[in-house]
Amino acid sequence: MKAAVRYHYCRPDAIQIQEWPQPRPKPGEILVKVMASTINRTDCGILTGSPWAIRLFTGLFKPHSPILGSDFAGVVEAVGNEVVTFKIGDRVWGMHDNGVPSHAQFMCYSIKNPIAVIPKDISFAQAAASIEGAHYALNFINKARLKHGDRILINGATGAIGSAALQILASRGFWVTATCNKHNMERIAALGPNALVNYEEQDFTKLKEKFDFVFDAVGKSNFAACKPILKPNGIYISSELGPGAENLYLPLITWIKGGKRVLFPIPINIPKSLQIMGQLLASGTFKPLIDRTYPMEEVAAGFTYVASGQKTGNVILLPNGDAG
Repeated sequence: MKAAVRYHYCRPDAIQIQEWPQPRPKPGEILVKVMASTINRTDCGILTGSPWAIRLFTGLFKPHSPILGSDFAGVVEAVGNEVVTFKIGDRVWGMHDNGVPSHAQFMCYSIKNPIAVIPKDISFAQAAASIEGAHYALNFINKARLKHGDRILINGATGAIGSAALQILASRGFWVTATCNKHNMERIAALGPNALVNYEEQDFTKLKEKFDFVFDAVGKSNFAACKPILKPNGIYISSELGPGAENLYLPLITWIKGGKRVLFPIPINIPKSLQIMGQLLASGTFKPLIDRTYPMEEVAAGFTYVASGQKTGNVILLPNGDAG
């Protein structure tokens, strides 16, 4: 089988496509034919080992797994002993924050890890595009403990996290203002925001409106800049550590001071995210944004594109050449 491999933390141009023996499932594992996976910000961190904190989970000096990937959608090809919850032919999806070898044509995966059956009539590409970004969006939203009537601003609604957060919040009836560039105004408007801000022409931190929750889904702003548009007890959450990793210590400082505050949630409970996203996909409430797809041979180009910060929604890798 073909796999996207690197043995040391590196840049995208150092990724190699290699032939690997097809794995066999051990007891408690299934063999998955990977039909689609995303190339996302988590993958870029696992590739480069940056920020440094990620190495605490992926390997201090070199990666634990040579094969890249963090999420997948595919077909069960074989099951190991003791596996009774899945059978050959099942269409499944899953994710692990610390990485799984899903940038390969086949992978073995323990059923103790987050995994579920893909909803009927949902393609592999749609399923893969509804995992990583949506999981982080759900955790950020849940941490804010929003209530009916709250007003929310999402900075970066064009990304995988931001576009997922927008649809999730809109489905729950919240008033949402979203920022995006001029090129994507029409696509983001279709996701259901109540108001749009073209950040190329207007600084969202200068808006007169006040918000209960400002969600910086791209990590390109900071708490100080957003304080003027927060209500007296408003919450700021960023998907990144912020300047000088301030989002790690500001939650404590702002909690002590009271009033406007910062939260920095640690994403947890991937199985719950799969359950929620499966329901939203099945009902047609959630439709993931997909920017580009890449075949296995062009995986390095896919990583380069994602690392450039230009993507809209999700970038899909097709290890077996078919999104299903």
